[in-house]
Amino acid sequence: MLSLVVSIALVLTKFYAYRLTRSQVVLTDALESIINVFTSGFALYSLYLADQPKDENHPYGHGKVEYLSIGFEGALIVSAGAFILFDATRSLLHPHPVARPDFGVLLLAGTALVNFGLGLWLVRAGRRVQSVALVGDGKHLYLDALTSIVASAVLVLVHFTGITRLDGGAALVLGAFILYNGYKLVRSAVGGLMDESDLSTVAEVIAELQRLRRPCWIDVHNLRVQRYGANLHIDCHMQMPYYYSLEKIHTEIHEVEELIRARFAAVEVEMFVHADPCSYAACSLCHMSDCPVRRHPFEREIVWDIHNAVKDERHHLGMRE
Repeated sequence: MLSLVVSIALVLTKFYAYRLTRSQVVLTDALESIINVFTSGFALYSLYLADQPKDENHPYGHGKVEYLSIGFEGALIVSAGAFILFDATRSLLHPHPVARPDFGVLLLAGTALVNFGLGLWLVRAGRRVQSVALVGDGKHLYLDALTSIVASAVLVLVHFTGITRLDGGAALVLGAFILYNGYKLVRSAVGGLMDESDLSTVAEVIAELQRLRRPCWIDVHNLRVQRYGANLHIDCHMQMPYYYSLEKIHTEIHEVEELIRARFAAVEVEMFVHADPCSYAACSLCHMSDCPVRRHPFEREIVWDIHNAVKDERHHLGMRE
């Protein structure tokens, strides 16, 4: 809500700065800021939806709407970047004088400070509550602050050098930069909607399992992590002694799930562990010194990492029975 209100105030300020200066680079900054208004409004609505509890139609919650939000934001940025490139090219070919650059610099510098401070706050808040929509909106405000700073610097250069083509040239560069950042947001949204793995989170989960490793956790494989807004869904296969009772297996699995939930306490974690019975081929990897059915001596531990724990296959040193 704060982002939406501030975005409306700043876009009006930037268009007033354009009215004073008639600068192409200022217009570029103002046009890019219009997107802030639409994206902040859509982000606000998406956060409302993402906060809704799970229901029969949405068993994994509503968190993925946040990826739709940043995809919408990225698409608008790409559209604005394309228009800015076209308009900046025309301005570069047919430059015109810049009026009252001093007022324009003051106004743009002020909006840059506000956007940078608000963007920093949004990114921190988004990371704290695990919201990709808030983080995306905050990073967009960083981008807006950067374009305002560049626009201010260009106004100063045009004023002191008298080279009016600098205005159109800077607008062209900013347009390309805005286009690229829009593409990155769209790419991130598509990845999230298609359940692309968050490698850093996957690595965290595996490292935590490795740190807490117990002798009866013989092997972990086929580990998958999916994020649905602030919800984290984790599932994996864990190999345990085949002679364990169903009750004992259930207790071990429950402890695994609780330990991982404690590690990711900032988000809602839903974890499912599928228990596989061990085979004699796994004896050489098993730490259980008191195993009553061991056929082969322990040889070495396979350290679980992002390269082997995600594979859909059990680890072994050799197929020995």
